[in-house]
Amino acid sequence: MDLNLKGKSVLITGASKGIGLAAAEAFAEEGCDLHLAARSEDLLAAHARRLEDAHRIRVSVHPADLRRSADVDRLADACGDIDVLVNNAGDIPQGTLGDIDEERWRHAWDLKVFGFINLTRRIYAGMKARGGGVIINDIGAAGERFDFNYLAGSTGNAALMAFTRALGGRSLMNDNIRVVGINPGPVETDRMVNRLQENARAKWGDETRWRELTAAFPLGRAAKPREIADLMAFLASDRSGYTTGVICTVDGGWSARN
Repeated sequence: MDLNLKGKSVLITGASKGIGLAAAEAFAEEGCDLHLAARSEDLLAAHARRLEDAHRIRVSVHPADLRRSADVDRLADACGDIDVLVNNAGDIPQGTLGDIDEERWRHAWDLKVFGFINLTRRIYAGMKARGGGVIINDIGAAGERFDFNYLAGSTGNAALMAFTRALGGRSLMNDNIRVVGINPGPVETDRMVNRLQENARAKWGDETRWRELTAAFPLGRAAKPREIADLMAFLASDRSGYTTGVICTVDGGWSARN
């Protein structure tokens, strides 16, 4: 399906690996020019060269820590003419209320919650001035399927779900900007695999058995990053032009279970 995205300009945060990198690949295949942001400049530069060579697009690299207001401002200034923003950067640790102290909680939310909000504030203003755009928030199913053992993540994701719905509820009518969210369930990223390897090592003394721990997931596996990224590309396109203020859950039906 041609999504008619060729020539669009897309900013993706957390683009050095996982879902962010998969999003870069999906939009590159559609012929979009890319702005890739993450803390690792070396990784971004390597991905940029590969994507430029493979798809004959323009890729700009922006090393940034979105916990820092100055980095948010610099990134927004450098990407002032984008058509699509994909908020994806985030790393909230597992843990219960007693496990995650205030410092770690704030550190996590400065990136995943306030990072999304602060960058959206800057990018939204530019999109409004230019007549429209699309903002996609990669949030997480723990925001609707609450997890005692991922308390900071569940709470932060729920906040971003409310942010997405509240902003997107009027953004299309008022400013011709669509704001949508995606709630992935378990996704086979490096971060998830590392966590499962640690669990397999603790349980069996053998980290190579980590895939056995996915047996309880829908279909007995985690989602692939491209299964999330391809939805991002569709939501960014005019084929989804009447979609705003909603969250699309991609977790194999896990959140719908009683």
